[in-house]
Amino acid sequence: MSQDWMIDVLRDLRKFSQKNGFEALAEQLDDTIHIAVEEITAKARKAIVVESYARPNGSVPGARRAL
Repeated sequence: MSQDWMIDVLRDLRKFSQKNGFEALAEQLDDTIHIAVEEITAKARKAIVVESYARPNGSVPGARRAL
């Protein structure tokens, strides 16, 4: 997962928040960590699916280029 640094930063912020009595912020950061992990994982899975359907020249059947 190439976005591990983002999770590490969020965890550090959560730890700081808990240590300094910002309980609501710590809870919000915990939720944010879970969402970040889910989105990063979903994006990685999508990339794997696209790669598995890619032709040898790198094109993906049915895919259109953005204008």
